[in-house]
Amino acid sequence: MSDSRKRHEALLYHAKPKPGKIEIVPTKKYATQHDLGLAYSPGVAEPCLEIEKNKNNAYKYTSKGNLVAVISNGTAVLGLGNIGPDASKPVMEGKALLFKIFADIDVFDIEVDATDVDKFVETVKAIAPTFGGINLEDIKAPEAFEIERRLKEELDIPVMHDDQHGTAIISAAALKNAIEITKKDISKTKIVVNGAGAAAISCTRLYVKLGARLENIVMCDSKGVIRKDRDNLTSQKAEFATDLDLHTLDDAMQNADVFIGLSKGNVVSPTMLLSMAKDPIVFAMANPVAEIEYDLAIATRKDIIMATGRSDHPNQVNNVLGFPFIFRGALDVRATKINEEMKMAAVHALADLAKRSVPEKVNIVYDEVNLSFGREYIIPKPFDPRLIYEIPPAIAKAAMDSGVALEPITDWENYREELMERSGSGSKEIRMIHNRAKSNIKRIVFAEADHLDVLKAAQRVHEEKLGKVILLGRKKLILELKEEIGFTADVPIFDPKTDEEEERRQSFGEVYWKNRQRKGRTLSEAIKLMRERNYFGAMLVNENEADALITGYSRPYPSVLRPILELIDKDKGVSKIAACNLMLTKQGPLFLADTTININPSAKDMIKTTQMTSNLVKMFGMKPNVAMLSFSNFGSSDTDTSKKIREAVAFMHKHFPDAIVDGELQADFALNPELLAKEFPFSKLNGKKVNVLIFPNLESANITYKLLKQVESAQSIGPMILGLSKAVHVLQLGSSVDEMVNMAALACVDAQQKQKSK
Repeated sequence: MSDSRKRHEALLYHAKPKPGKIEIVPTKKYATQHDLGLAYSPGVAEPCLEIEKNKNNAYKYTSKGNLVAVISNGTAVLGLGNIGPDASKPVMEGKALLFKIFADIDVFDIEVDATDVDKFVETVKAIAPTFGGINLEDIKAPEAFEIERRLKEELDIPVMHDDQHGTAIISAAALKNAIEITKKDISKTKIVVNGAGAAAISCTRLYVKLGARLENIVMCDSKGVIRKDRDNLTSQKAEFATDLDLHTLDDAMQNADVFIGLSKGNVVSPTMLLSMAKDPIVFAMANPVAEIEYDLAIATRKDIIMATGRSDHPNQVNNVLGFPFIFRGALDVRATKINEEMKMAAVHALADLAKRSVPEKVNIVYDEVNLSFGREYIIPKPFDPRLIYEIPPAIAKAAMDSGVALEPITDWENYREELMERSGSGSKEIRMIHNRAKSNIKRIVFAEADHLDVLKAAQRVHEEKLGKVILLGRKKLILELKEEIGFTADVPIFDPKTDEEEERRQSFGEVYWKNRQRKGRTLSEAIKLMRERNYFGAMLVNENEADALITGYSRPYPSVLRPILELIDKDKGVSKIAACNLMLTKQGPLFLADTTININPSAKDMIKTTQMTSNLVKMFGMKPNVAMLSFSNFGSSDTDTSKKIREAVAFMHKHFPDAIVDGELQADFALNPELLAKEFPFSKLNGKKVNVLIFPNLESANITYKLLKQVESAQSIGPMILGLSKAVHVLQLGSSVDEMVNMAALACVDAQQKQKSK
């Protein structure tokens, strides 16, 4: 992606459909005058009076207990430096978004126009009663040290400067495991830290608490090795100054066991790397350009353990592994501070989690056969679903043991369940699919690339490396549109109607005719049909000139589906295909089938749709819990619809007893565990969270998914076609760019799966 294109897309993302990345959403009813009378005057007076009696009641009657302030003065923003409070706001909103999606913590971002330490501290103290915790962000050193120290001393809520401690905690966990793998002794390990800012100082302090010895640590800044004989050292740099006869980073790297990079890109050479001790541990955490590039480092030393700040390499040191879960645990026990015991608990919890068997869901996301503890897996992955229910309990327990928890947890099992519920869904499934698509890039055909939105989707797929795009349509128009949107990449463009494609049309037509010659097609008709982009695109996939196809943006669904059914074989054992939509709802992901193809499926059809949808759910790394829906519950009606559902359920129970499938069920019983358990305790779905809904007919399925999409603003991936031997998917008419990008990523993952199953 060109720099101008990146800039345009980033600005558009933050500006549309409305400015910013966060909003305030009511959590209580507000539809009637009675509701408003409770929310505000006169009803609001009652909790006010209770809080006046005891200020701790603010945690009972307001959102304070789940509200964190992300506060900055904009003096050290990302790689941008001192850009001021106003310019720092997009970053702080981004931090707020991460708190919410990873740990369900609400955030107000606050940008303070104060560089003076006293003024900044005074401002934060004055607004602190609003919050349950404070996350300091992007404040330059050395002021950051003094600001955090004073606020921790003077406030009775958790305060943490994530730039310091987040990186320290994650890298310390990684270092602990790397040292274990290399069988080194941390007390004898020689460590070089390149960088002397807030993060570097905090990291090094934590390494010392982990067992590293000061005499074995050499810290460098832009002037070289920080020596005791240097003038005008800050107290923080003086803490790690050395009297060893070392002056440059080159000198320091000789026989070093560990290199910690918190500086800038390309400052470590292969020669430096070769001078390090056996089994070197290198954390090159400058981002986006590391101190030494990952590929160069592992090519230089085969015995290296390498970590970076990037997601496209193993061992990503990413602060999102820490701060959401640290604050989650601290808030949940009303901790008065985040102390050293809690930070060290996070280190050990993260390190230990990496040693445990990895859930298949994580392997699927990262397209790994079996992630396991070792040189390329020393810390958990950010998408590991266990983080939310493993790290906060460790933090909470450390807070309790160290005496800073005001509301200790007594029922740990219940607490873990609450944390699992908080993890929710939303865009996690989308990120997982995108991640998998990137892991093994496939060739994907966009059959309607001469439409602007389709071309925009193809551009995103190409630039985000979700797939290798092939564009079909009027070549001249596509080239004009590419220029208009800044899509400069040289990607294949085929116009099936031009003379240029005559040879392919002939070849494709002959193959098609051989399959359809006894079904009323002549050879000339078959060749002529190849001028149509859906026939041509399907044949590209059939003849292995592409791996996947998406189409349907500009034409009615039935007319697009017809050529696909004529050209693409069904999977073995499939007599009828079906379609499924994944809806990302507030209750979690829901797979709805059949949403677009079978008008009135038989019991046999519903059985096969259930099996195919279940396989799709497993592709997303989830266990299918299937409810077959009706207007009746377990035999309460004898209509033909209810009977066919009961027949399908009976078959599944008899022949697939381990499958979690039940019905017929009304939708509210299926989606309300308490209601189901009360009225139908015998159901196989009891104690399970239903994530698959099988509908009795097309009308009910199609109406439901479109209602969810429009009324509840649920994101949709689909309709995904089930039962074809190739990765071919048909869009809904007029799909959005985001929907097409997500479908393309899904099609690429589908192609990966079909390739594996051959």
